[in-house]
Amino acid sequence: MIVGTAGHIDHGKTALVKALTGVDGDRLKEEKARGITIDLGFAYLPLEDGSVVGFIDVPGHERFVHTMLAGASGIDVALLVVAADDGVMPQTLEHLAILDLLHVQRGVIALTKVDLATPERLAEVRAQIREATANSMLKDADILPVSSTTGLGVDALRDRLAVEARTLGARVAEGRFRLAVDRVFTLSGIGVVVTGTVLSGVVNIKDQVLISPSGLAARVRSMHAQNRAVESGRAGDRCALNLAGEAITKDAIHRGDMVVDPFLHEPTDRIDARLHLLPSESRPIGQWFPARLHHAAVEVGARIVLLEGEQLLPGHTADIQLVLSRPIAAAALDRFVLRDVSAQRTIGGGQFLDLRAPSRQRRTAEREAVRAALSIIDPQQAFAALLQTSPFAWDLSAFTRDRALSAAKRDEITAALSPVVFDIGEQRTAINQAHWQRFVTAVIECLEMFHATNPDLQGMGREKLRLALQPRLPPHVFALALQHEDLAGRVVRDGAFVRLASHALQLSPERAVLWQAITPLLGGDIRFRPPRVRDIAQVLGRPEQEIRDLMKFAARLGLADEVAHDHFFLRTTMHEMVLIAADIAAHAADGRFTAAQFRDSLDNGRKVAIQILEFFDRQGVTLNRGTLRRIRSEYLDLFGPAATALHDGRESSPVGRPDFKSG
Repeated sequence: MIVGTAGHIDHGKTALVKALTGVDGDRLKEEKARGITIDLGFAYLPLEDGSVVGFIDVPGHERFVHTMLAGASGIDVALLVVAADDGVMPQTLEHLAILDLLHVQRGVIALTKVDLATPERLAEVRAQIREATANSMLKDADILPVSSTTGLGVDALRDRLAVEARTLGARVAEGRFRLAVDRVFTLSGIGVVVTGTVLSGVVNIKDQVLISPSGLAARVRSMHAQNRAVESGRAGDRCALNLAGEAITKDAIHRGDMVVDPFLHEPTDRIDARLHLLPSESRPIGQWFPARLHHAAVEVGARIVLLEGEQLLPGHTADIQLVLSRPIAAAALDRFVLRDVSAQRTIGGGQFLDLRAPSRQRRTAEREAVRAALSIIDPQQAFAALLQTSPFAWDLSAFTRDRALSAAKRDEITAALSPVVFDIGEQRTAINQAHWQRFVTAVIECLEMFHATNPDLQGMGREKLRLALQPRLPPHVFALALQHEDLAGRVVRDGAFVRLASHALQLSPERAVLWQAITPLLGGDIRFRPPRVRDIAQVLGRPEQEIRDLMKFAARLGLADEVAHDHFFLRTTMHEMVLIAADIAAHAADGRFTAAQFRDSLDNGRKVAIQILEFFDRQGVTLNRGTLRRIRSEYLDLFGPAATALHDGRESSPVGRPDFKSG
């Protein structure tokens, strides 16, 4: 159990921790000289049952509230300290508000310096405390009188904290490992050590971890938890990790960083959240209001974008978007606190909802529904609600990552909800069964309508079909969805086109003979610079319009593609050229290539090479930025073998073939 002190400066927090544990939390020379806590202090109290209570002694001075916040995240029990001679003071109230904003629900109130007060004064201060805590989470907390000087009440307070520890028990260690770094130092002969509270999960010696948001890789060489050498640390422990790694130095890690399971490393600088503005604020806040965000041990500049109305009134709660001055490591449902930019006061706080918030269309009904789903605490219920919101297809891996959930919890959610899941690398796109069946029906109906309107066309363009359907799946997921068993045998993809299996175009016997004569003219050594329609007509001694009509029909069959006017390439050649472009890009340092590089690989002249690339641009295979292009891997299979049944399991793709499953 972690106990965090809170209270006004000089109310005896550090002295009380020393009386309880025998450890002086003021460890810095300046703290000793000035008699106040400037940085976080730590002390530990072994209990009779072998467990250890950790104490985080935080500063009470208003100038050091940001340091108090670094220690307050992750505490289990608050020890609110109020001196009998002073009574409730400004920082008492601010610390109390912070504990509420961080949802610290368990606490004990220590009425200190009772040796300096009369019984009448003690009764007066007790009344002040009850009034101050009346609307807080500590409204029912016990008030225990103590004196660190005489020892009065110290044993009773120690026993009371032991009861809290036994009642609370060990914190559930589900989820993936996260530790909020609040100190970094080096020890001679040991190396870099970071300390902090483990927010979730378990860490073991020799585990590979990442420092987020920087992304530095490290290995846990050794560790202490609750001031003892251990083999592992778990959620709720105060841990000191000895880290080793190629780039791991004292200066490379900072307070506010997170040491995380590598799967969790995905920093964010734009977060949708729910904010409660404290009633003590004198005025409402409006759009783009500047503030300082405190989350775990990090402090960062933020702008507040209101997602409801044009201002947020004191004492009210609303959804907002936090636009940060730099990325941070966080998890959905984490608590946060906001202070004003002058660091004079706490203005509010709340809970993160969506770590991947959009910069546009933030106020739509669809986004409101997404935030409502993400605000649900139970992950299974939250993801079930998310699957009912637009775009109705959600990445389960991203959801579990942003909530720091374990792989076992992800699989539990999948088993309970039984969605249709498409696995592509680390991405697991899920659609609930009802929306999936609507999607399947929509695919068939859309293609039936297209064929009825365009009976002489090969099929509907794959991208056009994707954009016409709901859920609107990402291109690579859509390509995989067309291969699902519910569509297998009913839908066929011909290169860049999709058609019903029952719809087929074919050459007449006369045209088939002519096509057999044309094919050699477009292939072989000249396949990258084939003759145009007029040249083919001259070679074969046939009318130019006849050749043109046949070539266009062959394009509808997926046998050829018209790259430029009257300039047709065999579909097999198009596929080969796509792979050549992909190979050039793969060997480029930044994945981009020029038309000249493509021309040199084909040896077909600049004009023709540019026409081919512009055709690829129009089809979405390449993305043109000035003189450079890059490959869009999700479209690499557009010019694969024509008339391939999607269910035959033999379709080739240069980007590999992912898996899909139900449940």
